[in-house]
Amino acid sequence: MYRFLRRLLFLLPPERAHALGMGLLALLGRWPWLCRTLRRRALTLPARAPPVDLTIRTAGLTLAHPLALAAGLDKDGHAVAGLFALGFAAVEVGTVTPRPQAGNPRPRLYRLPEHGALINRLGFNNAGAEAAAARLRRGPWRPGPLGVNVGKNRDTLLEAAAGDYLACTAALAPLADYLVVNASSPNTPGLRQLQEPERLAALLRAVRARLEAVAPGTPLLLKIAPDLGEEAVDAVVDVALDAGADGLIATNTTVTRPFAHPLARQEGGLSGRPLRALAASTLRRASRRADGRLALWGAGGVATAEDVYERVRAGASVVQLYTALVFEGPGLVGRLLSGLAELLRRDGFSRVEDAVGADAGRRRAAGGG
Repeated sequence: MYRFLRRLLFLLPPERAHALGMGLLALLGRWPWLCRTLRRRALTLPARAPPVDLTIRTAGLTLAHPLALAAGLDKDGHAVAGLFALGFAAVEVGTVTPRPQAGNPRPRLYRLPEHGALINRLGFNNAGAEAAAARLRRGPWRPGPLGVNVGKNRDTLLEAAAGDYLACTAALAPLADYLVVNASSPNTPGLRQLQEPERLAALLRAVRARLEAVAPGTPLLLKIAPDLGEEAVDAVVDVALDAGADGLIATNTTVTRPFAHPLARQEGGLSGRPLRALAASTLRRASRRADGRLALWGAGGVATAEDVYERVRAGASVVQLYTALVFEGPGLVGRLLSGLAELLRRDGFSRVEDAVGADAGRRRAAGGG
């Protein structure tokens, strides 16, 4: 069914198709009973023996299973209930900035179907923190954790960036189950400089302090780029630990182009299958450095149950999706969970939590740890 619908949607420009899809999900959210029914169907997996417990506890949160929606799809929180209806264990909205902004000039979103990829240079287009807060105050149906991803406005100087993150924290953290600092989008000029150790430490400490003032106990996560070198990943992990972050999301989109394509020269962040190896490598490096001291969430290039399992074994307790949903459709979560459960059974795991970091654990053991 979705293959036919996708053909129709892909006749539209990518951003118009995205707006149509989000509009339909927002409409779905007006009927909570239907959302509950669809979610129950998505999460009803084929009965197999032995049973597998997919529950995840991470960063002080409890999730029904490891699959969550990454930020970027629902910028302003219009479709929270509809997205939960698809079966996601958690939904992350944003990136939200303090003031509304239109983002970069169009066209700014490109499909690469043969690679299962997107290139975007949207530029944090959103209606601003107050609009998002007003929408979330109306209490959309949310059977799992709701995260808010925050960033700075394009015209805010880098030296003043912390003020933007603090404003978003004050407005949105009391309405969220977790908060994500986005310092890694390639589409806001200079933003990735905030990942430099001194700047990052100051930013995270300031956000942590504001978070404790307005929403005590709310988990704080940092989303990092896949384009960091190994030593830079180590430094980011160390700063996150010292500054009081609860976890890392690895990773955002990449500015690299590991393939040839007519659209490869378009500026922006690449997501989807070509990002898989780079994102997984960044996660593995972060996992080695964190050594269990931070919650790690994986994202980037995840499209199959094998991809999910790879990230879990590398140390990710949660695996976020976005681009695969565009290409695979609303049945994706159920298919991935069914496949993940089979992979866990195959390897003798009765709980997904027991598989988190299994490969990292073997590396430590091999090294005498």
